[in-house]
Amino acid sequence: MNIVISLPIADRATSHAFYSALGLDAVGELASDGLPEPLQFELNAGTNLMLIPRGGFGWVIGEHAVAERGTSECVLSLAGDVDALIAAARDAGATVIAEPEQRPWGYTGTFADPDGHLWMVNP
Repeated sequence: MNIVISLPIADRATSHAFYSALGLDAVGELASDGLPEPLQFELNAGTNLMLIPRGGFGWVIGEHAVAERGTSECVLSLAGDVDALIAAARDAGATVIAEPEQRPWGYTGTFADPDGHLWMVNP
């Protein structure tokens, strides 16, 4: 079974540049704007991140409302070098929500991507 996590975005080029700067590989056939359509990144062998412009996201969720930027319904997690990923995210334009530090559950940091989606980084 494969898992695809879909998030609403404001701008395909901005999101592509941001997630590419984190070292994620975009997958799929290129559209007329030179970016894969749909815009997806492989997180691991069985999991992709799909980034859908807000208007198109509404087609998928039907009568449910697309959450406004800054509204967090979930926190996504990345496993890797916490300091390096937080630094790469900051350099790519993320807002660092929690600087890397030791917490009761481990060493972690959190950032918001250009669309406000929260990502926690763990080793």
